[in-house]
Amino acid sequence: MSGESDLIKLYSSRILALAADIPHQERLSDADATVKRRSPLCGSTVTVDVRLSDGRVDGFGQEVRACALGQASASIVGSAIIGRTRDEVIAARDALKSMLKDDGPTPPAPFQELEVLRPAREYRNRHASIMLTLEAVAEAMEKAEQSNCA
Repeated sequence: MSGESDLIKLYSSRILALAADIPHQERLSDADATVKRRSPLCGSTVTVDVRLSDGRVDGFGQEVRACALGQASASIVGSAIIGRTRDEVIAARDALKSMLKDDGPTPPAPFQELEVLRPAREYRNRHASIMLTLEAVAEAMEKAEQSNCA
């Protein structure tokens, strides 16, 4: 019963509120790059579109088909992504992974709200879904930068 109680606590009201209010759910027709990522463990998927200007995200769209934790992560990333550089996204992605895997520090601003997902560190089967959006954005930004340089 304790495990079930812990799982219920994991889905806090804040996580559920974030999951219900995901920004930038409109796909971009003029994206510089699009990446779709899927978690093989749970089947969650995220598709992101990015448009860059001077190395910073100036347009973002996402389609999220994930559990509440993956949706909450996408919501936080979506709220913070405009104006970010690829280095900032990579730093947030790496910090989130460390926070989940090793109880590392909270991701840096403006992604610090990902701290709300720290309780999920005990549920390794949820980590991939939580990571999807930042992984997809980092990959899309890299693709966009490469195509803009070509």
